[in-house]
Amino acid sequence: MAPSPRTPTLTATPPLQAGGGMSLRAKWALGGVIGGGALAGLLATGSSALALYFARRVITPVRQRAADQEVLAVIREGSGRQVILAATPDTTVDGVYGLFFDGGKGHARIGRIVSYSPGDGTVLREVEAVYAGDLDSARRGWWSGAIHPDPAAAGYVAKDVLIEVDGGEAPAWLVPAGGNPRTWAIMVHGRGATRQEAIRAVGPALELGLTSLLVSYRNDGLAPSANDGRYGLGSTEWRDVEAAIGFALANGAEEIVLFGWSMGGAICLQTADLSQYRHLIRALVLDAPVINWVNVLAHHAQLNRIPSLVGRYGQLMLGHPLGRRLTGLAAPVDLKAMDWVARAVEVRTPTLIIHSVDDEYVPYGPSTVLAERNPEMVTFETFNHARHTKEWNVDQERWEGLIKAWLRPQLAPRLNPGQRQPVDGYAGG
Repeated sequence: MAPSPRTPTLTATPPLQAGGGMSLRAKWALGGVIGGGALAGLLATGSSALALYFARRVITPVRQRAADQEVLAVIREGSGRQVILAATPDTTVDGVYGLFFDGGKGHARIGRIVSYSPGDGTVLREVEAVYAGDLDSARRGWWSGAIHPDPAAAGYVAKDVLIEVDGGEAPAWLVPAGGNPRTWAIMVHGRGATRQEAIRAVGPALELGLTSLLVSYRNDGLAPSANDGRYGLGSTEWRDVEAAIGFALANGAEEIVLFGWSMGGAICLQTADLSQYRHLIRALVLDAPVINWVNVLAHHAQLNRIPSLVGRYGQLMLGHPLGRRLTGLAAPVDLKAMDWVARAVEVRTPTLIIHSVDDEYVPYGPSTVLAERNPEMVTFETFNHARHTKEWNVDQERWEGLIKAWLRPQLAPRLNPGQRQPVDGYAGG
């Protein structure tokens, strides 16, 4: 049947000139097709490479933090010192912070803002202490919420202990409470941080009668590395927290409160979900936790100007069994299993979430939604100008007050049917 006049006819080969030669117009058309195909292939290859780079960056531990904070000068002021820093979104927020320099060998505690010159792009702040290194000669460093190098520097008596984990022993700090506390606080730092981050929570834990165990976990530079040398984003690290719970139980603990910062929050949620000891976890206190990795990864793709499709391709590489050949993961990372927005009703451990609305690293939206979907179990408290995991640094009194006010009733003795509540409402640790 002859084609309808309205039906387009496709030709299998470009039109030819008389004598079998290809017309100039056809040559250009064919060249365009070939060039377009090559360009599409090149773009696909480039997108794949970018997606792989993005995926590997997320799960590869960084052994040396970027010294992205410029130190302009140190000024002697009587018996004290002040430091002039390049003004950044971090250094222009009031509070007390840590400044690491000289590749992390130097550590100073930086206090209040003395003056801020937006026109010059500088800020002058008090130097409260220099724990290590020569701050006078420092030129670059990095800003941190960790203001103390160890518990002793914060005034706490601590013991160095080792916890048996996969592949060896993980160092931890043990800060005992008085008496024989039956409840221990196990504190889990975030991605790229160390157990120094958790020292900020020891004070309120001690006031509540809790012994504190500040742990390290695989790939954090202190604990043994995983066989693949990759972060599991919480899907593997929780086993090291489970080992810490086992250590606590072997040393007198009967119940546990988990504290977690950032990725440490994701690790705590996985522990409460999967651990054999989950029935002994009395409560979770989470600071800027990763509630939904898909949201966080999409946020970082946008920050790095990576197209959303490429970012999603990177997520696929992390979660697909075949992707591990490219990423180096020993096993895929199940991002869906760590989506606590979708799994909100499955959170059955009382949880306090503290999260700043201007968090530049882990968006606070999923924390809000989790609390809205499970108000019975999740309490959500916001800060406004603390950025990522620095709520304590901005307002120590409020941060500690929120935790103590929320956690005290959570720790109250559980009553048997018909048993009366103690007069003071809380029997302590």
